[in-house]
Amino acid sequence: MIMPSATEQVVLAGTGIVKRYPGVLALNQVDFSVRAGEIHGLIGENGAGKSTLMHILAGAAQPDAGELRLDGEPVDFANPRAAMDCGIALVHQELNLVPYLTVAENVFLGRELVSKAGLIRSLDQNRHCKNLLSALDDTIDPRTEVHRLRVGQQQVVEIAKAINSKARVIFMDEPTSAISDQEVESLFRLIRSLRDSGVSIVYVSHKLDELLSISDRITVLRDGQLVDTVQTAEADRDSIVRLMVGRQLDELYVHSPAVSQGGERLRVESLSLIRKDMRRPLVDRVSLGVCGGEVLGIFGLMGAGRTELLEAIFGLHPAGTTGALTIDGVPCAIDSPEVALRNGLGLVPEDRKRQGLILGMSVEQNINLSNLADLETAWLLSGKREREHAQSFVEQFAIRTPSATQRVGALSGGNQQKVVLSKVLSRKPSVLMLDEPTRGIDVSAKREIYALIDRLKQDGMAIIVVSSELPELLGIADRVMVMCEGRKTGEFKRSAANEEMLMRAAVPGGSTTNDE
Repeated sequence: MIMPSATEQVVLAGTGIVKRYPGVLALNQVDFSVRAGEIHGLIGENGAGKSTLMHILAGAAQPDAGELRLDGEPVDFANPRAAMDCGIALVHQELNLVPYLTVAENVFLGRELVSKAGLIRSLDQNRHCKNLLSALDDTIDPRTEVHRLRVGQQQVVEIAKAINSKARVIFMDEPTSAISDQEVESLFRLIRSLRDSGVSIVYVSHKLDELLSISDRITVLRDGQLVDTVQTAEADRDSIVRLMVGRQLDELYVHSPAVSQGGERLRVESLSLIRKDMRRPLVDRVSLGVCGGEVLGIFGLMGAGRTELLEAIFGLHPAGTTGALTIDGVPCAIDSPEVALRNGLGLVPEDRKRQGLILGMSVEQNINLSNLADLETAWLLSGKREREHAQSFVEQFAIRTPSATQRVGALSGGNQQKVVLSKVLSRKPSVLMLDEPTRGIDVSAKREIYALIDRLKQDGMAIIVVSSELPELLGIADRVMVMCEGRKTGEFKRSAANEEMLMRAAVPGGSTTNDE
């Protein structure tokens, strides 16, 4: 446990904060304060109001009532730029970068280094950016366009951007949701260094172990209201969970023994994915199989090729993919997502906002998108059938929304994830592939998803789960496959697996271990 080093001086505070959205009271008379040089954890279930509070304090949203104070003086942030000018920075969970600008151009956006002639000093920006990134991920080239980076690397760029702004208070929204364990340790060292230099960090996360490790105080929200603010040194996992959900949470992971139904649903043989601008294959001759009534977990560090493997199986990269796929014993050439869907494959992508949802459309429209043909009457969409179909999933997954006509972009991250799951499951796939299905999901919603995975398994579905969280895979999977640098480096039965052997197989140079 870390020793608090924060002072009693309050840098930023909100008093009596109220925020309403159509049909939802997002915040109700919430008080929150950040002290100089402290790491303040903020936690709550999805829909508890964490993101709303953070956005108000960082100028990205306006409160309906209440007061903000900076250094004891009333302040009104009209927009994020106004907050940034006062030393308040926000690192979004859902990335806020310009994809076709370089890493350095994003880091210095709005704060460019300019010569006397008015020209941007690109070389100096690249050099300064490289120094910033060295503490987080020194493999990122400042000259690379951001859209070429994986989600986890883009998260690192967001953090570097906030640090570069010389902020006094930095809000970090799920900063480790898509980065490796090694990068988490680097990030924690950096956060502690910032705290020791007097910078305040508001750390929003669903990962209780992280909050208990890194924070000085923890504030818990529930249903838009402040529950309590506690000293981290006096808290433990169970006490925080009780504050979050208002009850004792049962065992987090849900797992029933594998039930073989229908034999092997999916067989992948020597699958490779090659991109011309890469020095090595993103996926290198990977073979795997998964049966009905079984959960196969896939673990690996960033750059291991896990996401690319699922995308290749789903037909997203046909030009660069080689290998053979067999579904229910029948060889299949999957050269597009449409063909994958027709053959019973379903994919819940890693980045729900960019790949899984159309944010401007309603909950109903998103759920129905992949199943429109079944909702037609006489070649026209039936509004009644659309409403009934979407509402059945809203009720089944307890999606928190004023109505199914609510714009999906207005929902919390956890409820958006439930909408993505609903859309994919509406096609009734026989093989379900889940890429980081609980990323950015609170502990209670995680358990709901684990229970859903277990129920689908018992119904005979074959399920593949990619996750960066070792305890998660060990808790829900029947077998775990490990990847490193695009290759399969190990496979372990649940009964024989532990975190140490999985991590050993996941690092470069680790020995291949097979437990068949």
